[in-house]
Amino acid sequence: MAHRTLAQQERETLCDLFVELGPDAPTLCAGWVTADLAAHLVARERRPDSGPGLVWPPLAGHTERVRRSLRDRTPWEVLVATVRSGPPVLLRPFDGPMNTIEFFIHVEDVRRTQSGWAERPISPELADALWARVGPGGMAKKVHASIVITSPGRPAKQGGDGPRLTLTGDPGELTLFGAGRQQAAMVDVAGDAELAAQLRTASLGV
Repeated sequence: MAHRTLAQQERETLCDLFVELGPDAPTLCAGWVTADLAAHLVARERRPDSGPGLVWPPLAGHTERVRRSLRDRTPWEVLVATVRSGPPVLLRPFDGPMNTIEFFIHVEDVRRTQSGWAERPISPELADALWARVGPGGMAKKVHASIVITSPGRPAKQGGDGPRLTLTGDPGELTLFGAGRQQAAMVDVAGDAELAAQLRTASLGV
């Protein structure tokens, strides 16, 4: 059996959750249930015309119409199967850079709305991949602070200027925090209490 990449592993985990929980389960994505999230992932990989609206507000309406159409017109089982099948051939060389973090975050978007959820052990390989991409830059743009991110056994990363805020957590938790899931991420924020509160409620991520 061929070795599955990190992106493939996280994709499988998410699709297994979709099958287990169905199309109407809650997620951490505001206003979205699992059917909305699955449709977003299909549109992201298979409707390139909808991509610019994810980052450019004037086109957000088109992106949302594409996503809702996929959600409403595609049977749930087909949506899940399409996500599970992976990206189209032309995008497969970019699967790792595009999707490892994306799918890790969305697995947790689904897991962490379930009662009794617990932190999921992740492989050292995945932890390393997440740590390589996590950084303080986006957070430092939201609050006037010098942000230091630390994780046990790893060199600290620092960005921004102003009073110091130190974020401590595992790479996965710091990834979720930086992607706008601050309330669900198990991250300790030390430093100025007012700035820490601002950071915990700031709009982070895309």
